[in-house]
Amino acid sequence: MSVVQKFRVNDVIDNRPLGRYQTFLVFLGFITIVFDGFDAVVMGYIAPQLRIDWGLSHDAIGAILSAGLVGQAIGAIVGGPLADRFGRKPIVVANVLFFGIWTLATAMSSDVRGMVIFRFLTGLGLGAAIPNTSTLIAEYAPKRMRSFLITVTLCGYTAGGAAGGFAAAWMIPHMGWRSVVIAAGVLPVILAVVLLGAMPESLSFLVARNKSRAAISAIMARIAPELAEGSYELVIEKRTTSRANSMWIVLENGYRFGTATLWVGYFCVLFTIYLLSSWLPTLVKEGGGYTVSESAIVMAMFQVGGPIGSLAIGWAMDRWSKHVVLACVFVIGACSVGAIGGSPQSYLLLCGLALIVGFCMSGGSVGMTALATGWYPTEARATGSSWMLGVGRIGAILSAILGGQMLTLGWNMADIFRALIIPAIVAAIAILAHKRCRVPSGAANPLSAAALNVDASD
Repeated sequence: MSVVQKFRVNDVIDNRPLGRYQTFLVFLGFITIVFDGFDAVVMGYIAPQLRIDWGLSHDAIGAILSAGLVGQAIGAIVGGPLADRFGRKPIVVANVLFFGIWTLATAMSSDVRGMVIFRFLTGLGLGAAIPNTSTLIAEYAPKRMRSFLITVTLCGYTAGGAAGGFAAAWMIPHMGWRSVVIAAGVLPVILAVVLLGAMPESLSFLVARNKSRAAISAIMARIAPELAEGSYELVIEKRTTSRANSMWIVLENGYRFGTATLWVGYFCVLFTIYLLSSWLPTLVKEGGGYTVSESAIVMAMFQVGGPIGSLAIGWAMDRWSKHVVLACVFVIGACSVGAIGGSPQSYLLLCGLALIVGFCMSGGSVGMTALATGWYPTEARATGSSWMLGVGRIGAILSAILGGQMLTLGWNMADIFRALIIPAIVAAIAILAHKRCRVPSGAANPLSAAALNVDASD
């Protein structure tokens, strides 16, 4: 009679080296975020040519760009609960297919109204892709390197945006702006087909929901092939309350304060990032007296700092206190933001400070995603992280509006950058407050865990 061994899903993943199967999944996640980043910024690249071809005003271009951001906020809020209900894989595949199809529709638009509608619909898919993909990566990543692998995956966003810029620079003069948008739509559709066949469902989700034994056996054979030789039982901590749906968990007493601190922190971080992304070149040009090219280089330094910071911060979060690392990063970012306002005459210093701000704020935003995916339980992980991103998107939308208002009211470069110290410091405080949060006792009970028995002799 064979002995049935019992294993926790987390232990199976955490106690083994990162395997080829998990590495391949990280690659798939990275490519998914690359296309997400390409689609998210493609309208910015074609906007100058679109304005010339269609004779559009700045307000019309702003409406098109804002529609995508609004869609992303709603998509993030809705996509998480769907992933916790139906699984990570089907929602990720649906997201990629969705934003690919509507990007193709955008390329066929003939007026501003249609483009606004299509960019809003595209944003719904874009907004849900990042949190659900990072959730899936988190559930296959060993705990000791989880933050780093998530940040590696999310660096695809910057890579996609940069690749889109190079592609647009060549394609628009030779084939027109529609060719760039078509490429941004076709590639995700192809990727969705690949993901449908190659991307696995989360092992934690499958066990928690008592899903297909065949699917679990296939995944275990790739992650822990030695277990295929005998009978084993997989268990995962699972909430026992009858009201334990994902939205209830995120907002109930045990998680409510931690959720609020994540929302406040991420709102402030994205407010800062998007205000700088929208207005930094203008502020540098008008406040520092630099040329358009010089202002663009400062902006490029800010963008370059993001992926460098993401990788460095993710690496540090896996080795020291995640909260302390993020809080320190945001404080450094706040000091650097304030220093930019006082250094318009030193161009090299301005570039260096922009790099540090990008490192701290953009890199820290990715670190917050890693923090959220590791804090919520399996049943609410996608909802918790996606709602945080959705609230952050609201900050991004407001930042573009308030940035313009500050300039209209006559604020100078120093005033605006000193004001941006406040949200960066609030983000650091929110992260330290979140450090005090603890998962409530009794929230998860391993003795009544969801379990699935897999017998190799079946």
